[in-house]
Amino acid sequence: MEQRHLGGTGLRVSRIGLGTLGWAVDADAASAEQEAADQLKAFWEAGGTLVDTADVYADGGTEHLLGRLMQDLVPRRELVIATKAGSVPDPTRRVDASRGHLLSALDASLERLGTDYVDLWQLHAFDPLTPLDETLQALDIAVSSGRARYTGVCNFSGWQLAKAGAWQLAAGGARTRVAGAQMEYSLLQRGVEREVLPAAVDLGVGLLPSSPLGRGVLTGKYRGESRPWDSRGASPHLAPFVEPYLDARAARVVDALAIAADGLALPPAQVALAWVRDRPGVVAPLVGARTSEQLAEALSVEGLSLPDEIRRALDDVSAPVHRYPDHDWSEL
Repeated sequence: MEQRHLGGTGLRVSRIGLGTLGWAVDADAASAEQEAADQLKAFWEAGGTLVDTADVYADGGTEHLLGRLMQDLVPRRELVIATKAGSVPDPTRRVDASRGHLLSALDASLERLGTDYVDLWQLHAFDPLTPLDETLQALDIAVSSGRARYTGVCNFSGWQLAKAGAWQLAAGGARTRVAGAQMEYSLLQRGVEREVLPAAVDLGVGLLPSSPLGRGVLTGKYRGESRPWDSRGASPHLAPFVEPYLDARAARVVDALAIAADGLALPPAQVALAWVRDRPGVVAPLVGARTSEQLAEALSVEGLSLPDEIRRALDDVSAPVHRYPDHDWSEL
């Protein structure tokens, strides 16, 4: 699999990443571990390196599982492990990016993963209750102490990313630059193109799209009233995650995608994944497959490049409405 640099850094990652949000969800422990093992092995054998997780996935269970698999199945040195910290199970405060919480969370992640360091440590979300400088100091400490090699952010708005990235760059070598920004990005969610993506490109921050298949909707499995019993849309835990992309606008995009896929004799998921993988500023979409068969289909996109006319058609049908102030005011 082709390797790409993460933003303006020397860190190289596979241009498809493996997401682990669905590991250990809606399955018994034995079958979940076997499915995760099958996915990780297939990903590694295909040349994949970037594996993304978080301290809150399955209440830490996903990190535990990944740690065991790195001991028994895939060598740690051959993977780029990315994890996140900052989300907390507190209904009154969903994000805690204080220096104390973040560094304690990192230590706990390292223990669960069974490793001395993570390759990419990411803030799970922006914390409006903690001074940004304090939050960023935690990133500096993580790198200077050797517990993290690179750092990134997730779910930041354009101004939040620009402020964090500029703050780190302004102090020169004294601060750890933001290497990556993990954001939801797909044919059904192109909001990052408004401000986040331009900021990332300007700052030399690599974009890591999450949910590149529109939370599974771009596979085409939910067309009409269809809700396959074994899908995320039918899962008691993940159905609310899928629901926002089952509206009329999404249906039009999925219909157009299906037409394009039929013309190319390919599954819709492969076309959707190739589209987002090759967008400007994108480093590696993160694929969170439910089964190893679904992952194999996604990984087979490696040799696919969409024809220009297909790409333009998908651009047009999924285009978000961005006017003032994104366009030249004199043209409005």
